[in-house]
Amino acid sequence: MQRRVTDRVEAVLALRRWQGDRGAYHLVSIEGEPAEAIAMHERLRWLEFGARRGFGSVKVMARIGETLWKTSVFPQKSSSSSKATGRPEREWILLVSKKVMRAEGLADGDTLTVEMELL
Repeated sequence: MQRRVTDRVEAVLALRRWQGDRGAYHLVSIEGEPAEAIAMHERLRWLEFGARRGFGSVKVMARIGETLWKTSVFPQKSSSSSKATGRPEREWILLVSKKVMRAEGLADGDTLTVEMELL
């Protein structure tokens, strides 16, 4: 019998707007301890299955308020570096769709609580 470990991450984050070549997106940047938990989950999954998902992403069930949806978080190197290790810290990006924003009444700059189950 295979035992599946489920990781949960929660963080209070600022919603921000990012303008890309193909349009505007809203997202949150996950840093610090929650980001490290996601990175550890990704490394363990890579060791277990021997392959990474596209772009090193991690599948999640995300929740903001009452809205729950299945999506992925994507790694991005942070410009800051860890004082303890001297290496760049990793941050993770979670895109927040217009559907979620409407359902929860969100706007650019709002502070929100994001809960994620790492899949």
